[in-house]
Amino acid sequence: MVKSTIIARVADGLPLAASMDDEQAESELAGYKSQAKAIFKKLNSQSEPMCSIESGPYYLHYLLDQGVCYLCICDKSFPRKLAFNYLDELAKEFYMSYGSEIERANLRPYAFIKFDTFIQKTKRIYEDSRTQQNLSKLNEDLRDVTQIMTRNMEDLLWRGGSLDRMNALSDRLRDHSEKYRKDARRLNLEALYRKYGIPAAIILGFLLILYLRFKVF
Repeated sequence: MVKSTIIARVADGLPLAASMDDEQAESELAGYKSQAKAIFKKLNSQSEPMCSIESGPYYLHYLLDQGVCYLCICDKSFPRKLAFNYLDELAKEFYMSYGSEIERANLRPYAFIKFDTFIQKTKRIYEDSRTQQNLSKLNEDLRDVTQIMTRNMEDLLWRGGSLDRMNALSDRLRDHSEKYRKDARRLNLEALYRKYGIPAAIILGFLLILYLRFKVF
């Protein structure tokens, strides 16, 4: 399920809104919310627009839209497609409500905390992935989550990992080039077999006959 939600401005990481979590959730998620703030500091206009970051028993999924980052902390068992559909719904409503105010220079942290009302209402809809409504959302091809970048929190924060789109593109190109190299090697072998396989088999067969003939007789 969705455990917590934070909305921040990409340009400077300023938190704009967040879900009002109960005391138990606040205690359990304190460290992960600190990680979320660290992620906001790494974001820029070139960052991957959607990403899932693994951290302990949770995933931190984020979506960038119109200069705003929508991030939710979810159990690992919560379907990624539902998580990104949830963030997409928040993004549409938030921009419709506050889009003209997002870039204001004098905004205070959590200036749009009243947005929590919509966050809580939407969160309840997505809370149980077994409901018929959410099953239908999963079955609809609304978003191809297989193309969304996945990162490990430790690599990202402590080993200098990047959230840049170019970094993700480089990883994908490297994977694709390795696949193409293997395919090219296989096709070359098949071409050589088609070209020389039968003649080679005939020659070997002829040599074997000669060998047996002279060996026996």
